[in-house]
Parts: sequence; C-alpha cells; structure tokens
Amino acid sequence: MIFKGIFLFFLCCIGLGASELSASENKEIIYIGVLSHRGDEVTQKTWSPTAQYLTETLSSYQFIIKPLDFDEIDSAVNKGKVDFLLVNSGIYVDMEVRFRISRIVTLNNRIDDIPLNVFGGVIFTRKERNDINDISSIVGKSFMAVDETSLGGFQMAWRLINKQGLNPYKDFLSMSFAGTHDEVVMAVKNGLVDIGTVRTGILETMALKGDINLDEFKIISPVTDDGFPYLHSTSLYPEWPFSKLSHTSNDLAQKVALALLKMSNIHPLESRHQVAGWTIPLSYQSVHELFKELKLSPYAQYGRFTLQDAIQRYWKGIAIILFFLVIMTIMSTWIARLNNQLKKSKISLEHQHDLILNSVCDGIYGVDRNGNCIFMNHSMSLNTGWKIEDFQSGNQHDLLHHTREDGSKHKKEECPVYLTFMDNQQRYIDNDIFWKKDGTSFPVEYSSTPMIDHKGHAIGSVVVFRDISERKLADEEKRRHQKEITHMARLNTMGEMASGIAHELNQPLTAIATNAYACIQLLESGEIKKDKLMDILDTIGLQAQHSGEIIKQLRQFVRKEQPERSIININDSVKDVLIFVESEARKANVKIICNMDKTIPKVLAQPIQIEQVLLNLLKNSIEALQTIDKENRKLLITTEVAGDNAVIVTVEDNGPGIEKEVKEGLFDPFVTSKNDGLGLGLSISQGIIESHHGKLYLHSGDRSDKNGTIFRFALPVVSKVDEMDETVFAKNLVR
Repeated sequence: MIFKGIFLFFLCCIGLGASELSASENKEIIYIGVLSHRGDEVTQKTWSPTAQYLTETLSSYQFIIKPLDFDEIDSAVNKGKVDFLLVNSGIYVDMEVRFRISRIVTLNNRIDDIPLNVFGGVIFTRKERNDINDISSIVGKSFMAVDETSLGGFQMAWRLINKQGLNPYKDFLSMSFAGTHDEVVMAVKNGLVDIGTVRTGILETMALKGDINLDEFKIISPVTDDGFPYLHSTSLYPEWPFSKLSHTSNDLAQKVALALLKMSNIHPLESRHQVAGWTIPLSYQSVHELFKELKLSPYAQYGRFTLQDAIQRYWKGIAIILFFLVIMTIMSTWIARLNNQLKKSKISLEHQHDLILNSVCDGIYGVDRNGNCIFMNHSMSLNTGWKIEDFQSGNQHDLLHHTREDGSKHKKEECPVYLTFMDNQQRYIDNDIFWKKDGTSFPVEYSSTPMIDHKGHAIGSVVVFRDISERKLADEEKRRHQKEITHMARLNTMGEMASGIAHELNQPLTAIATNAYACIQLLESGEIKKDKLMDILDTIGLQAQHSGEIIKQLRQFVRKEQPERSIININDSVKDVLIFVESEARKANVKIICNMDKTIPKVLAQPIQIEQVLLNLLKNSIEALQTIDKENRKLLITTEVAGDNAVIVTVEDNGPGIEKEVKEGLFDPFVTSKNDGLGLGLSISQGIIESHHGKLYLHSGDRSDKNGTIFRFALPVVSKVDEMDETVFAKNLVR
C-alpha cells in the first residue's frame, strides 16, 4: 500500500510536470467530455490516466478530461465545448442523429479483470422483500433510476418493463432519479425506495470496495443463460463509444483511434481502473431499436407520417398546387378588393356604433320626426323591457311617455322629445317618469338632443336617460334619517333638560306646599280671613298651573319611544354622519380626514344616538375651526381597536382649544365655550355614551398648548357586552 501511494504521488508529479511542460510548449488543448454518471471525482480518477496516455502518445496535444452531468452533454456538444465525447450508448445514438458525431472506438470495460464490450441493466431490491419477485410485482412500488437519459441506469429497464405491458411513469407509486449509480444502490440498501436500477457491474464494483454486500440484494427477473458474468435483468448492449465531434479533424480522430487501439490491457496507467482497453467500433443498431420502441429522441416521432414527411415525399406536386392556389388567390383578392373594403367599412361602423351604445350604462334611444324609435341600446331594453320590435307597431310617446307622475295625460305636443327636433334645441329634464312594458313606471332624468343630418336639418331626437329610483330612495332615506337624528337630539336634550330645569318645577311645587301649609295653619288657628284664604288658594292654583305647563311642554317635545339597540359597525355610522356635515364643512373650508380601521369589531348600540354624538362633536369642531386661517382648518376622524374589549372613536381638530376654566366643567349641563350655546350638547352626548356602557372624554384641549381639541369616546365590542357587567367593563375601558 505504501508503494502504491508513492507510485501514485510519482505519477501525479510526472503529470504536473508534463502539464507545465505542455503549457510551455503551447500544445493544442483537446477536451474529452465524459459522462459523469458516478460523480465528477470518480470520473476524473477513472479517465485522467487515459487523457495522460494520449498526451504522452500524441505529443503535439494535451488532452483534458471534462466531466459532464446528464443535463450538460447537450449544451457542450451543441456549443462545441469538447472535441471528443465518451458517453453511454443511448446518449451517443441521440447525439449521432442530432449532431452528426461519429464513433471511432468502443470501450472494453473491465470488472474484476474481465474485459467486456457489452453491458446491460440490473433491476434489484432488498433481499428480504418477499413481495417483489418479478416485473409484474413491482406495480405500486417506489422506483429509483439514475437519469432519464441513462441507458444502463434507466432506459434498458424501461424497455424490459414496457415489454411486460407496464408504464413506469404511471404504474409505480413514485419514480425518482438520483443522478449517479451509487446513489441509487445506497437508496435501495437504506430502504428509501423499494426498487432500483443501475448498469451492470456497479453492484460488483461497490461490493469489491466494501460499500455493500451482494447478499443484501435480490435481482428481479435475472438473466443467467447468456454467458455474461455479471448480475443483470435486461438484454445486453454495446459498451460506451469514444466519438469525435463534427468540428474535430479526421486526422486527429484517426491518431486518437490508433493510440487507443494500441493501449495495452495492462498499461500502467489503466491497471488501476475499470478500463481494459478499446476495440473497433461496434454496431449500435440494438440501441437504435430500443429508442424506436420507447419513442425516445431522436425517434420521438418514429412511425408517424407527419406533414414534414408528406412535404419531403410529394414536394413537387405540392409546389405546383400551391403555385396555382397563389395565382387564384391573387386574382380573387384583386376582383373582390373594393367590395370587401366597402363591406368592412360598413361592418366596422356598425360595430363601433353598437359597441358605443351598449357600453354605456345609461339608456339611449333615437326617434325620427314621426316619433318612431329607430335604435336603442341594451340598457334601454333592460330598464324598460321594451324591444326595438315593439316600437315598430307603436309610437314611442304612446308606449313610453304617455302619462305624467300625477296620473294626468301627457300630451304629445308637450313632450320634450318632440319639442327637441321641432325647435332644434337640446333639453334636460331632471325629474320625470317612463313607463315599462309591464305597465309600471320608474323615475328618470334625461336629456333630449336633436339628431342632425349632413344638411344641418333635425331629423329626430336622441334621448339619454338614467333610472333615478335608487337616488330618490336614498334622498328619502336621508330625509328620514335626518328626521330621526333631530328627534333623538330632542329626546336626549329633554333628558338632560329634565335635570337642568328641575329647579323650574321645584319652585312652584315648593310654593304650593308652603301655601297649603299656611292654609292649614289658618284653619287650625280659627282666624279665617276669606280674602287672605282666597289669595293663598289662588297662588296655589297659579303655581300648579305653571307646573302643568312645564310638564306639558316636555311631553310635546318627546313624541317617539326610545328605539331599540342593534349590532352596528361604527365605521358605517361615521360615514352616515359625514353626509350631513360635508356641506357645512365645505362652506367653512374645513378639510375632513378619515382614518378608519376596516377590521374594527362591531358594537351593540342605538345607531341614531351614536350618530347624534358624532354629529355634535363634528359640528363643535367645525365651529371651533372658524377662528383660524382657512388654509389650516383640518378635522381628523379616527376609529381604532382598544385591546380586546372596546373600540375608540376620535374627533380631533387643530382649532384654538378650550379655556381651562370651561374645561373643568365641560360635560356639566349649561356649561359652554360658545357665546350662543346652551351647554347641553356634550352633556347629552356623555349621557348617551354612558348609557351604552362607554365613556366620552376630552383627551386634550388646553388653549395654552395650541394643540387644538381632541374628543374620544369608547364603546364595548359585542362579545364584551355579553360577558361583562357594567361595573367590570368600566374598569377595563381605556382612559
């Protein structure tokens, strides 16, 4: 072993010296591309002696081994990166057809000192797998091969499996490719896959190295009667050919072939490896047949009569037919050219006309001077139910516009559509009704425009209308909503006013009680003076009447019962209130900025009451901003989540702030910072929020800090209302 190491080192030194010498002598470098089916390191170790032998034999050249993975071979050959190629027989056949490479010698492989120029594939599994004995039993098992382009490592086994009527791409549980033969063997040994396939000799070589024990494996469908000394399952095919590329000179190829054929079977550079020498190039017809049977490149289309085949066989007749067809086409095109252009122009105009009409969401129709409909778009038919055919037997006014909204008959001479083409003036009607085919009507706004011909005469009218049903419903809802907010404001205002004007009732009631006691004392004393008694009773009556008037006014102010609460999204309430203040904000040059959390949870609240609070806070901010420059007036509305138990709404302005003395009692009734305010808005708002188990507070507002005013109120989320009582929730609110 020591002698071998010294000998290897000596050879390396000789090789290094030879490389340096070759470089100094400017030798032509020749690259030999070798399939790296067992890894680059093994490839270099196996074939570098061959390259060194050729360098020594052909002194004008320096041969270098270039390992190539399966997916690198095609590019290397196509781009001419190598001069010679040593690959498996399958890849050679593909390269021979596609790139016109040619074999010059065939490898004599050696395993255990036995030279062979044929090889096969072996399909194997672990010995203890009693459920896998032949090809039919591999169905539904996991399978691993070397590479799809590996002849011995996949394609030979594929052909054998295919002959049994099986498809490895469909009948295996899974199929994978390891890239090298050794990886496949180790995967089967370690139980990572059920079955593997490699080229012949791999198992024996790995066993000689001590990597595996042959007794651990079982060969599937073994062949033993053909005299081949190694384990195998498939037919035998010629060994790897040594090939020259098309750009490599024939003179150099001949020199290399002669040098390889002269290489001794016991050449010192080859004795340590699996190369037993070279022989004349063998026939690779069996490989061609395998590729044809499996329909692999370059025989993927083998057996099919393609268009290319037809062209190659009948090209003369096809050329004559094509010539006459071209002549006939040119003549036909020339004859029909003007007619086709006219038709295309007409079709294009009609298409553009229809496209424009039907792409508009508003209804559009046109009438002539007799009131007959001459066209309509899809929206017109969709909104009214009328078809163009319906107007062929009836006048558009009689069908669509015959009656006013109040039920009175709509005269033709008063119809805006008729008046338009009579006086050639455009008209816009913002509120009218059209009648549908089913006898119902719907509100519309529409414009009527005169249709002018090329002479400038009005030949009809074009009507563009829009269904305003939703808008009218929205306006009605807006008015109803505003009425509800006004009523709730009045209702809550009276709640606060009840405590604020308690002294108004307290005074007459006290007077009534005092005078009643005075009457009792006069009666008990016996000193009854009729005039005196009458004055006292008159006073009692007046005070009682005054108290009744106060109560009557309160009852008249409140006309509806408190509405019930429901689950709402606070963002929707903010959006609804903004509708009512946008006009006022624009007039006051106030810029409203919204920053609302879209994922905010819902709350249990009375929508009108919450909107009253928002309306009050927004109007207060807008009024406060009147005192600063127009360009700087900003109002920010923010909604956000406070932990897991509440949502917070913030109304912030950059106004002058609130005086300190007003700030201390800001939420008390009749306390206000406005010259004409009643001081009940914030008090009412606080009462509403607290009745919803929430809290309304002033975050900042000291006029001295010039930071404007920030009001916030917090409301509990729905789940918290169900789980917590009022006292516990109040402790968890964000202060």
